[in-house]
Amino acid sequence: MRTNPHALDAVVTAAFAEREEPVRRLAADAERVARACHDMALRFSRGGTLLVFGIGTSATDAQHISVEFVHPVIVGKRALPALSLVSDIATVLGVAERQGLDDVFSYQLSILGKPVDIALGVSADGECRSVLHGLEAAHRAGMLTVALVGGDGGTIAASRSVDHCFTVASRNPRLVKEVHVTTYHVLWELAHVFFDQPGLLDEEAPRAAANAEIEALYPFLYAGTTSLPAVLDSVAASTRDKCAEILTLRRAMGEQQRKRLAECARWLAEAFAGGGKLLTFGNGGSSTDAQDVAHTFLGSPDGVGLPALCLTSDIAVVTALSNDVGFDVVFARQVRAFGRPGDVAFGISTSGGSSNVLAAFNEAKRVGMVTVGLSGYGGGKMADLASLDMVFAVPSSSVHRVQEVQTTLYHVLWEATQAALAGSGVPVGAGH
Repeated sequence: MRTNPHALDAVVTAAFAEREEPVRRLAADAERVARACHDMALRFSRGGTLLVFGIGTSATDAQHISVEFVHPVIVGKRALPALSLVSDIATVLGVAERQGLDDVFSYQLSILGKPVDIALGVSADGECRSVLHGLEAAHRAGMLTVALVGGDGGTIAASRSVDHCFTVASRNPRLVKEVHVTTYHVLWELAHVFFDQPGLLDEEAPRAAANAEIEALYPFLYAGTTSLPAVLDSVAASTRDKCAEILTLRRAMGEQQRKRLAECARWLAEAFAGGGKLLTFGNGGSSTDAQDVAHTFLGSPDGVGLPALCLTSDIAVVTALSNDVGFDVVFARQVRAFGRPGDVAFGISTSGGSSNVLAAFNEAKRVGMVTVGLSGYGGGKMADLASLDMVFAVPSSSVHRVQEVQTTLYHVLWEATQAALAGSGVPVGAGH
């Protein structure tokens, strides 16, 4: 398949450039982010639960958010109760069939929610009726309501039922998602700040002793500042710092990896043109990213649908293999079942060292598949894995910044793959 390498390089370069301004706008919203963090921390301190929801790619955000809050990645941070309303597919489909898709979340919120809870809805364009109805139901019940939206904010941003709304002013759903990822990472990171300052929440527990990791991340917590305005200012400043950090890191990856991303996109285009499919996998937050990769390639509305399968989505298969064989093989066994020569194995690991991801790459190479990995921490074990054809390693030890750049990487790969297929003139599946 012939493609113009310079044209793909240009696609990749333009894609990274497009992602600069929306993050700067999030930094400009830092004061509102700080107030949202405080309001969320207040609800958590009173025993509230975070209930999260969205449709399509936003459903993977909902799952990622629940993982972030329940499974703290920073040592010393407390686990906070969070529940994704999209994870129980039987309930979602049952309610959708019985009451309509527009009410799948409002119904669950009416049963599961309490006035002390937090409802967080995600919508790429601000027009998702099921998310709007969920936020309206939550507001009527007395919950704190938070919305992450895109475009011009749509009907969700205009709703009086939303207490905090953060809008990414873009019509590109992938770019919107990337800023949403940064936003909810910041909400998680900085909501915890208020637990570490005595007197700022409705709780009497003394501040936990600082450990070195937390103090390094949030030095302003331990400088004797306890007034709410001062802490809000510090949280806003930290938000701006995190936005600057992701801008710098993403820009560096775009400059350093432009040609390799274009080359990888050509590989993917050749695999799809030959009738191949994409198998994606990862753990925790990377599991939700793997689901988003599959969703983007298979179901994105603004491109050619391409065959993709996420190996984390069938919980019955994952738990059966974990229980009967071992968690290290949950992806390798599925690769053996579904993989064929010419397919692509696409694995994501923040650390680059997840044993089940590495095992899946080894199995994929035995099958004769192309193997592509995303990692952080400079590559980890992925960097030395002989069965990997290409690794994109984010040079950061921050789990959140790594995941944010990884989201950009697979979105840019999708955009460049679509461009390669469109420029080749070869119909998808022509090899079979």
